[in-house]
Amino acid sequence: MNTSVRLYSLGYADIKTYLFAFLFVLGNLILPQLCHLLPIGGPMLLPIYFFTLIAAYKYGIHVGILTAVLSPVINSLVFSMPPLAVLPVILVKSVLLAVAAAYAAKYFKGISILALVCAVLVYQIIGTAIEWLIVKDFFAAVQDFRIGVPGMLIQVIGGYFVLKALAKY
Repeated sequence: MNTSVRLYSLGYADIKTYLFAFLFVLGNLILPQLCHLLPIGGPMLLPIYFFTLIAAYKYGIHVGILTAVLSPVINSLVFSMPPLAVLPVILVKSVLLAVAAAYAAKYFKGISILALVCAVLVYQIIGTAIEWLIVKDFFAAVQDFRIGVPGMLIQVIGGYFVLKALAKY
């Protein structure tokens, strides 16, 4: 089911871009801290990506990229999560998600489970391949597919409901 919504494409010259990015980065700071209270909560629930998906899908590539880059960097600097050793991979996947989500929103022209599944699978598949090239360890590269499926499902299903709730605005 495709829910028609008003999607925005804010540019870097628009002050709203930075306001929305700030709010989504804040969400990406709080949600991982809550998830890390659970054993393997971060790798299993993939919380650092949730608000990046929402930001890029609803407000476009510029808000998405700002959220994608600032969220893991600030989390790493303030909370040491993700650790510096994995920060490059997280940044790559985060930016891929922002691009995939913004493109999916533009292509599907509304909110749909299929669009969100496509965005999540694109960033995960391409991100896993890039991670494999970087870390040179296939087992480590496929970690999101081994234990992060609940997080991907939360991104798709939770993202759908959050985007539907934001559709009014």
